[in-house]
Amino acid sequence: MNVRRRLIPAALASALGLGALTACSSDSAASGNTDKFDVVASFYPMAFLAEQIGGGHANVTSLTEPGQEPHDLEISTKQRAQLEEADAALYLKGLQPAVDEAVGQTGIKTKIDAATLTHLEDHGTGGHTHEGEEGHAEEEGHAEEEGHAEEEEHGRDPHVWLDPVKYAEIAQGVGKAFQKADPDHAADYKKNTEALVKKLNGLNGDFENGLKNTKSKVFFTNHAAFGYLAERYGLTQEAISGIDPESEPSGARVRELQQEAKADGVTTVFYETLVSDKTAKTLARDANLKTDVLDPLEGITDKSRGDDYFQVMESNLKALRAALGAK
Repeated sequence: MNVRRRLIPAALASALGLGALTACSSDSAASGNTDKFDVVASFYPMAFLAEQIGGGHANVTSLTEPGQEPHDLEISTKQRAQLEEADAALYLKGLQPAVDEAVGQTGIKTKIDAATLTHLEDHGTGGHTHEGEEGHAEEEGHAEEEGHAEEEEHGRDPHVWLDPVKYAEIAQGVGKAFQKADPDHAADYKKNTEALVKKLNGLNGDFENGLKNTKSKVFFTNHAAFGYLAERYGLTQEAISGIDPESEPSGARVRELQQEAKADGVTTVFYETLVSDKTAKTLARDANLKTDVLDPLEGITDKSRGDDYFQVMESNLKALRAALGAK
């Protein structure tokens, strides 16, 4: 879910190694039985990790086409065969049910579930991420654990890649899994993982410094994708719809947001490029607010504000600073 504006000069981007996923392909013919470590990734954030860590040793294929809304993905017969031929599958359980099912049914030896490599939280379907609610959320989580484990799993927010710290945790786990699955190139995977984690730590520092002093701490989004980012940097996300980007908000929810915009000094309603912006723009018009893009980074298209994860995240930071009145 998710014009083009380069926020990082080309020379600097090259120096930092922030190139696009040149080896990542959605062509199933290139997905397996190559002389490289063949990895099938579920969607862009997983493919980016695989490409950065795998480097020249990995042949990375994404099940989700550029511009396709990941939540809606259905697995084709060709893609199932693609999974069977691969050396590893990298996915995020809970985001794409069709992928979860397909990976579970395949005989692929190395299955890497990114959700097991960090801690997933329940940010609620309304998208609220407020200071002081964490304890209550934990209590609910424990209660669900006891009697409704499956429901709890589906209630967890999967958008962990939008928090650079959690994304770095996942990267470390993926690096170890690659080293184990392809020991001949373990040293390179370890080196690449360390370089990626270093960049992610730098990005975290940029967000910490960039969002430290702002007039407002509240931002409105099209759907609840930014709970981890908000929690990490002391912000409050208010989503028009819930975790599902296609869900329609109630009239009461829209009125609530209009009132909150006045109370909290909200200036901007953020929308994304992979789903309709109609509801966001309607709310903005009715509440006399501006609109801008905050990209959930579920895919890179020609409408993305950057060519890769790092460039788009820097663009998100710039948009948040403008909307929140950063000093």
